[in-house]
Amino acid sequence: MLKSTIIFLIIGLIIALILLSPLLIRKRRYLIKQRPFPPLWNAIIENNLPIYLRLSPDERRRLQGHIQVFLVEKQFIGCRGLQVTEEMKLTIAAIACLLLLNERGQYFPKLRSILIYPRTYFVTQTVAVDNYIVEERRDARLGESWTKDQVILSWEQVKYDIDNWRDGRNVVLHEFAHQLDQEDGQAEGVPILHRKSDYTIWSKVMTAEYKQLCNDIQQERETVIDSYGATNPAEFFAVATETFFEKPQKLMDKHQTLYKLMQVYYQIDSILWV
Repeated sequence: MLKSTIIFLIIGLIIALILLSPLLIRKRRYLIKQRPFPPLWNAIIENNLPIYLRLSPDERRRLQGHIQVFLVEKQFIGCRGLQVTEEMKLTIAAIACLLLLNERGQYFPKLRSILIYPRTYFVTQTVAVDNYIVEERRDARLGESWTKDQVILSWEQVKYDIDNWRDGRNVVLHEFAHQLDQEDGQAEGVPILHRKSDYTIWSKVMTAEYKQLCNDIQQERETVIDSYGATNPAEFFAVATETFFEKPQKLMDKHQTLYKLMQVYYQIDSILWV
């Protein structure tokens, strides 16, 4: 009898912990956000996030809170001898957390580590070139987002993107948009949306815009959205995100429906930051 009682108590405790876990996480994150934001951090972000001072006071406060949670929950690892500095962590966190201003609060739940290389890095891939032939290729990369638990970035590219904010290319925005897309375990250009009805609208708009980009590139027409977005729907969402944050006015002028879709998803009006 005593043994059965102990077993039921243990099971009850496990169930209680499972049920209380989301509440405890929210409480912990709330307390982290209440911590004073160091003036030095603020100065670094002002210097390295070109649109920071264009954000409203409320948006800046929310961004600061998200950065604090992000820095507590994610680890940064330097690769190829790179010493990770406070500036690197804050810069990457600030840009990534722009995607979280909609207060959905998941903080890229599958992500555990951000690996930072000093510059362009190379990976070896085995590629099938025929039915019975494979070959190894070395690909140069600036960033990657893994479905499981990692984002990989080139610090040299991050710095370049800071200095060229309005060119529509940003490796941090790109890879963390992939993280949003991959939350459901798949990279298909469809992040988790707020309502079921949103998926129909999303599919209609994104499919039409993706096809238009592919057609414009085929016809050699100049495009607001970078041509890399024509690779596949997952890359299109990531590139559309870059464009929404870096070239919002041009996106609105040329692709109003897409801009409004991004505006609803991210719940911000990035034109106000121009």
